[in-house]
Amino acid sequence: MSRIAKIAVVSPTDVSIKVDGQILQVKGSKGSLAISVNSNVRVIKEEAGLVFAPRSGSKHALAMSGTTRSLVNNMVVGVSEGFAKTLLLQGVGYRAVTKSKVLSLTLGFSHPVEYSLPEGISAECPNQTTVVISGIDKQQVGQVAAEIRAFRPPEPYKGKGVRYSDEYVYRKEAKKK
Repeated sequence: MSRIAKIAVVSPTDVSIKVDGQILQVKGSKGSLAISVNSNVRVIKEEAGLVFAPRSGSKHALAMSGTTRSLVNNMVVGVSEGFAKTLLLQGVGYRAVTKSKVLSLTLGFSHPVEYSLPEGISAECPNQTTVVISGIDKQQVGQVAAEIRAFRPPEPYKGKGVRYSDEYVYRKEAKKK
């Protein structure tokens, strides 16, 4: 079983954490996030930082204390530094353009794919084949990147499609006669 809940969440000086019952709010230079803490988890504020302890000895309470600690740590990192995912477009004619809160993708279909970015997420295109998704919520950044990748996942024969920058696409050999 993981012992991640025993490690204290230390916040930088520009980040403030407010505990109000089971609601935990984190405010930083990039924005603010809030989470409702599970009833099986007790939040203890110490001088070292926040410590998460299970209210009982059940497996579920132990698991939720580690999960809550990871979520709060991601919130602290998000409001202070932010998160980003980089997507690469590989294929002839594949390109991306951002227009305010809409990402327009040309992915080999008969029409361009228009993706409306949710609130709190921004996308930028340093060049035509690279898209950088950024925001303060790690889960939301990953979800948006996964939805964009799902429009045209990389195929194994030519490697065409939308892929993460650190993703390795296993290539298959074509059928031989």
